[in-house]
Amino acid sequence: MRLHRLEITAFGPFGTTQTVDFDTLSSAGLFLLHGPTGAGKTSVLDAVCFALYGSVPGVRQSPGTSLRSDHAPVGTYTEVLLELTVGERRLEITRRPAQQRPKKRGAPGFTTEKAQTWLREYDPATGTWAGLSRSHQEIGEEITQLLGMSREQFCQVVLLPQGDFAKFLRADAEARGKLLGRLFDTRRFAAVEERLADLRRAAEQQVRDGDERLLTLAHRMTQAAGGLAAARTPVEGRPGDPGLAESVLTWAAVARTEACEALDIAGVRFAAAERGQASARAALDAEKELADRQARHADALRRREQLTARTPERDRNQAALDRSLKAERVAPALGLRTDAEREHATARAARERSRALLPPDLADQGAEHLSALEHRLRGELGGLDAARRAERRAAALAEERTALAREARADEAALQDAAGWLADWEPRRTALAERVQAATDAATRAEHLAGRLEPARRRLAAARRRDTLERDTAAAEARLTEARELRNTAHETWLDVKSRRLQGIAAELAATLTEGDACQVCGSTAHPAPARTTADHVDRATEDAAYAAYTRADEARTAVERERDLTRAAWSAARTEVLCDETGADPDVGELAREVEELTHLHGEAHALAGQTHGAREALARAEREYEERVAAQREAERRAAARTSRREALEGEQATLDEELARGRGEFGSVAEHATRLERKIEVLVEAARAVRAAEQAAQRLKEADDRLSDAAYRAGFATPAEAREALVGEAERRDLQRRVDAWQAEAAAVADRLAEPGTAAAAALPPADPASAEAAHAAAERRLRQAASDLAAARDRATGLTGLSRQAGTEVHRLGPLREEYDRVARLAALTAGTSAENERRMRLESYVLAARLEQVAAAATARLQRMSSGRYTLVHSDARSGGKRAGLGLHVVDAWTGNERDTATLSGGETFFASLALALGLADVVTDEAGGVRLDTLFIDEGFGSLDEQTLDEVLDVLDSLRERDRSVGIVSHVGDLRRRVPAQLEVVKARHGSAVRLRTGGDALSG
Repeated sequence: MRLHRLEITAFGPFGTTQTVDFDTLSSAGLFLLHGPTGAGKTSVLDAVCFALYGSVPGVRQSPGTSLRSDHAPVGTYTEVLLELTVGERRLEITRRPAQQRPKKRGAPGFTTEKAQTWLREYDPATGTWAGLSRSHQEIGEEITQLLGMSREQFCQVVLLPQGDFAKFLRADAEARGKLLGRLFDTRRFAAVEERLADLRRAAEQQVRDGDERLLTLAHRMTQAAGGLAAARTPVEGRPGDPGLAESVLTWAAVARTEACEALDIAGVRFAAAERGQASARAALDAEKELADRQARHADALRRREQLTARTPERDRNQAALDRSLKAERVAPALGLRTDAEREHATARAARERSRALLPPDLADQGAEHLSALEHRLRGELGGLDAARRAERRAAALAEERTALAREARADEAALQDAAGWLADWEPRRTALAERVQAATDAATRAEHLAGRLEPARRRLAAARRRDTLERDTAAAEARLTEARELRNTAHETWLDVKSRRLQGIAAELAATLTEGDACQVCGSTAHPAPARTTADHVDRATEDAAYAAYTRADEARTAVERERDLTRAAWSAARTEVLCDETGADPDVGELAREVEELTHLHGEAHALAGQTHGAREALARAEREYEERVAAQREAERRAAARTSRREALEGEQATLDEELARGRGEFGSVAEHATRLERKIEVLVEAARAVRAAEQAAQRLKEADDRLSDAAYRAGFATPAEAREALVGEAERRDLQRRVDAWQAEAAAVADRLAEPGTAAAAALPPADPASAEAAHAAAERRLRQAASDLAAARDRATGLTGLSRQAGTEVHRLGPLREEYDRVARLAALTAGTSAENERRMRLESYVLAARLEQVAAAATARLQRMSSGRYTLVHSDARSGGKRAGLGLHVVDAWTGNERDTATLSGGETFFASLALALGLADVVTDEAGGVRLDTLFIDEGFGSLDEQTLDEVLDVLDSLRERDRSVGIVSHVGDLRRRVPAQLEVVKARHGSAVRLRTGGDALSG
């Protein structure tokens, strides 16, 4: 990696754009970056780191801090541009951090601009730059991949911080391990340790879980073996015990043997109990059968006596049943006689009702006479049909003449109303048309006034803002003048305090000296004449307070100045808006207010009148439609009047003809309808009377025929009279009841005869009485013995089956635990070895420490090559893996003194020796990390401070070593404020601080050495 050009804008102490030409500096191989304290030397290195990784090292990137320069003017973006070559590719990286900027379009206040990044690559073939990406993530991944280093590695390898490596020399193994772990990224080895520890814990838990399951099975087998001798000696052991599996399997085999023996004994006992129960059951069944037969014989004798007592009742039921069966043959004739008698009574009642409606002379007439009279009246009714039609037509003609008269009156009124309305039509139409035209003109005028009113209102609002902002600008100018005075006063105070502190800085440094410790300036351990503080000495706290007061005053001045600029820009915009008319005049608020008020009034009147346009047009349209409707209605009324005259004459002629026909049809009645109604009622009465006479005669005939058939049926059935047959007839329910009782008696008699005829029943009755209770008791005792034997057998069988199944499970579990226990032993051995806790690991080194020890050995070897030149061959750095006390070994670092031949800890080196030892260590570490990162060539290095602790000879030797780096085409930048270096290093980059921000100056050759 070689740096070519760095541009810094509004970054850190640099308020303006500063350019660093690394190509010019690198041509000398060794260059010096110097300047007063606080000028910004480290900020140059921060800018390089920010361009590559988007952040700066250490606490300078902590939350709440800003990379933007306080000296930068408003509107200037904070930006860093770095041009470099990596892996034969020339790249240009531009980064802007997130920062505040003024809002656009003159709006007051600030807004946050997001961070931005650009990556370009130079194409030698075309001589142009090509954009690659603007994504933070893509650019970060690309740069990290090209450099092969993280930000932390870059800051340790390229920006060599000597103070950190001095601490590294004096640190213990744990602190060295943390630094080396960050540089060489040995997290994968720590991950291996953690992974092995996790595997060990997981395997151990699996083994313990398996032993727990095995002990659970043993406990279950102990419970299942209850009552056996083995149950009194259960398995003892804890999860993880080596012989636990063998103990469980041995105990299970003994328990299974005892369970099988107990099962055989229970089987023999069960077979004996089964035979005893079968004998008791057979005896019980025989005794129950004898008792049942004896009981059946006694019951049959009792039922036979009851049947003998019920024999007379059975004979009476049989006789009644036989008579009812003969009477059933007469039942149809009885039913017909009853129906005929009911019909005859109904017909006689209807005949009497119709006779009451007839005249006295017709009450006793027969059906033929009444029918003849009915036919004569129907002929007379038919002659009145024509007269009834004429009467209905006459009524219709009267209604039509009434309707014609009503229509004539309505049309006459409509003609009069239309004539009156049409007489005023022309003046009304003219007035409505003029109203529509006036509203249309007002709409045009309102649109024109609206186009003038809105700009006038905007100018009025702008004029009011202009006047307000003019007053605000004057007030802001006054506040800015006051803020500038306060800032200048605070700045002068701070400069005075700082100057006084610098004058007494020697005394302040002397106060920190301790006898035997190296001086921070000269590196000497002897302090013969330390400086003393004076009366006007200022300490660092006072200087910081003065600087803080100056910073607050400067921030307040910047805020007031920013507010003044924003107010002035808003005033200018408002004044421009007021002047944007044709005249170019600058009117005041009163003139614009009067103009707006006048335009508002005129626009309101025109708008109100224009709002009537639609109503006026609707009124004109409605009037024109009404005119057309009234003219049409007038013409239609005149046409209807002419038609009515013709119709009225035709109706009067037809009415005269109908009057003559109606006079003939009414006769002595008031109307033809009344005459017809009287004839229709007479016809109805005659028809009903004739029908009733015929029905009565037919019913009497049917009743006589039914009496004859009933007498004949009763005689044939064996009854002397029909009344006797009616008495013998019973209902269906009563007949079924008689049949049921007769059948029940006969069934009971048959059953008793069958029971008494059974051969075994009579023989059982001759035997002594049976005793089933004694047999039942003997059988119950046998049953209890069988159940107990069966229970014992089932328990023995379940116990044997359970123990067999559990033993099989235990064998399976032991077989499954074998590989798990072997895996646990292997993983536990590896985990203990990598964690440094195993007895096989003699130096108690963790795996990560072992890898870091190898890296540290490489670093020590690379550092020794330069340390020997710096120390004139005296010192050599060696790696030590010896243990110190109870601590673990692996990351020890010793120095071998060739003058004494002794090996001692690096913490015993003096201040100057510590510096060049740490420098050699840093350079060696840079070489090793570079190789570790894939061999990326680092052509530019920076070394920060520490040269003040060297004497003149050692300084020459160190510079010779650094100058020798040019042999590998490297350039080394030394960051220091030691004055002697400015005389020895010709290529220099000076950082100069000033009131308005720092600046960089490039000096080479004699110009640098003379400066």
